[in-house]
Amino acid sequence: MKSDRNKTLDLPLNECEEYLEKCVFPKRPLSPEELQDKVFCGDFFSIAPLIPDCSFPLIIADPPYNLRKDYAGEVFSRKNDREYEEFTRSWLTEIKRLARPDASVYVCCDWKTSLIIGNVLGDYFIVRNRVTWQREKGRGAKKNWKNCMEDIWFCTVSDDYVFNLDKVKQLRRVKAPYTENGVSKDWEKTEEGNVRLTCPSNFWDDITVPFWSMPENTAHPAQKPEKLIAKLILASSNEGDCVFDPFAGSGTTAVTAKKLGRRFTAIEKSPEYCAWAQIRLERAEDDARIQGYENGIFIKN
Repeated sequence: MKSDRNKTLDLPLNECEEYLEKCVFPKRPLSPEELQDKVFCGDFFSIAPLIPDCSFPLIIADPPYNLRKDYAGEVFSRKNDREYEEFTRSWLTEIKRLARPDASVYVCCDWKTSLIIGNVLGDYFIVRNRVTWQREKGRGAKKNWKNCMEDIWFCTVSDDYVFNLDKVKQLRRVKAPYTENGVSKDWEKTEEGNVRLTCPSNFWDDITVPFWSMPENTAHPAQKPEKLIAKLILASSNEGDCVFDPFAGSGTTAVTAKKLGRRFTAIEKSPEYCAWAQIRLERAEDDARIQGYENGIFIKN
């Protein structure tokens, strides 16, 4: 029995079949209209060829890291570097075809796979930056530094791309408030203290990994926080744009896109995770809150 405070979504497939029925199992080429706001259940490499070229202005890819991990009964086995590079190139080739000429592409990875992925991305896109975020979770190791950092590579197809800087500024406390002729310089006094809106850097230390008492949490072993994905979506898309997630997991990107007024197209191999994604999407209709993002401002937890 779970505690009442435990919000983790972990229903077995036989208890959420009604939600799986709302997902799509495509067998033929898809029109642009048929892509909108859908969770497609199946293997990315089988479904991607059914999608028209140049379909998406924003792609957020969170592929399996090069670790042995059990995803709802299907195990992704660790590969050698050459094999993982081949795997990476195979899905990047499809991603490039699906990206619009003005598209942005984000690729998530841990520090080890970042060495491989970062080395090949330039063959497909213009690499703009590498975002590193602090994933504070886990107990560490006895003979190594605790690993609590992950990377997100930011790429574009061309020099024509969206970047909404004002949408992703962060509210920070001012430790040494500066005044000029008695007037505050780029900060304001609030009930919470002296604060300013600052431009985001490529190091994010304001992210909370979902934990068991948070409504967004699921039993997926590699779930990303909605707040993390919200930054990418707000920066690199406009309302009404369609966000594509080729490795959707339990649906965080699709759910966050919906909460932020975007459309979404998600592909996930696991029927169980597809059902969880559909449950979360329906919950988002009644609750569009994103923890750590309030009134259009990102707040450090």
